[in-house]
Amino acid sequence: QVRLVESGGGLVQPGGSLRLSCAASGSIFSINAMGWYRQAPGKQRELVASFAIGSSTNYANSVKGRFTISGDNAKKMVYLQMNSLKPEDTAVYYCNFFRNGVRYWGQGTQVTVSS
Repeated sequence: QVRLVESGGGLVQPGGSLRLSCAASGSIFSINAMGWYRQAPGKQRELVASFAIGSSTNYANSVKGRFTISGDNAKKMVYLQMNSLKPEDTAVYYCNFFRNGVRYWGQGTQVTVSS
């Protein structure tokens, strides 16, 4: 059974930074892609950042220049460095691994940007 666990969320003031981490456990190997999504109250889940293994990264326009995604396929880890956070970044953030047509999700971690 594959399990993804996010960590690093919390409350931060506007302009601050957070680093999210996601660790996968279980029988998942040769991951094809990793990513982060978020869902704010009353809104649909949206892509924040992603990359296919060995390929370039993809960012939502709203986070370009502020967020950086990175990952380690061998360690089954993915990270999201979030800088210059804004109140509109407040959401539950979910990590996502994609392999052979199957998408795996974490349980989410809350990020709240507020003064």
